Amino acid sequence: MTYDLTGKRIWVAGHRGMVGGAVVRRLASEGCEVITAGRDVVDLVNQKAVDDWMAMSKPDVIVLAAAKVGGIHANATSPVDFLYENLMIEANILHAAHEANVERLLFLGSSCIYPKFAIQPIQEASLLTGALEPTNEWYAIAKIAGLKLVQAFRKQHGRDWISAMPTNLYGPGDNYDLTTSHVPPALLRKFHKAKESGDTEVVVWGTGTPLREFLHCDDLADALVFLLRSYSGDDHINVGSGVEVTIKELAETIAKVVGCDAVLTWDTSKPDGTPRKLIDSSRLHALGWNNARDLKEGIAQTYSDWVANG
Repeated sequence: MTYDLTGKRIWVAGHRGMVGGAVVRRLASEGCEVITAGRDVVDLVNQKAVDDWMAMSKPDVIVLAAAKVGGIHANATSPVDFLYENLMIEANILHAAHEANVERLLFLGSSCIYPKFAIQPIQEASLLTGALEPTNEWYAIAKIAGLKLVQAFRKQHGRDWISAMPTNLYGPGDNYDLTTSHVPPALLRKFHKAKESGDTEVVVWGTGTPLREFLHCDDLADALVFLLRSYSGDDHINVGSGVEVTIKELAETIAKVVGCDAVLTWDTSKPDGTPRKLIDSSRLHALGWNNARDLKEGIAQTYSDWVANG
């Protein structure tokens, strides 16, 4: 299929987040009209508020990037928030989109939907074949429900809506709060602070041995625009870089980018999370997209942006 975005009204739900912001930047060159709405305009957890805003705004396309997100600590200490709020956000938007007859919709999930011990690299078919990683299962369950609801709308109502499952992300607009952030921004902040204060040691959670794959958010946005134009299928599509590194290698890369020579100390009393997580993006590559940037290059760009923008 080929779907032309030119002239379309596209609502990026979650535009203030890292992914939503990247999608807004990417759509700027597509000849479309991007519409956004912050929490002061519409409460996405309130069904009537979403219905009313959708009826007024009349988007042709929706990129559903709005979500409550956070790292291991945040998920472990606020399970109700991560499950309830994400279920409400996605259910409200999808219901309102159906009522408003929205042509195209792309739902953003997460690779944490897959079983903790899924066969690597993780194919889309691995979904619901095993137990989830306990440290983020609340968020994962909400995202699984979202992609299944998209499939349900396709099956029952013929909606041309799709889902994409990105790998671990980083880039401009990330969350740098050490109590709620993911690994890359947390490490960037820790190494930057050590460099500024002259600290000789940086403490990192876990053992450093887990393997992770990382994708720059602007590369994800490019892939999502590609999928909006060219993909229409019941199954969700993985979006990743195809390159994995250990957390230790990531930390060492970030230390070099920041210019910090502090010694790494590993706090093994803290959890590692899933031992390995590399998604299989071969279906996306076969469709024609394989444009992920080098990790060190992406980290350097991210660090420069963070320093420049506070």
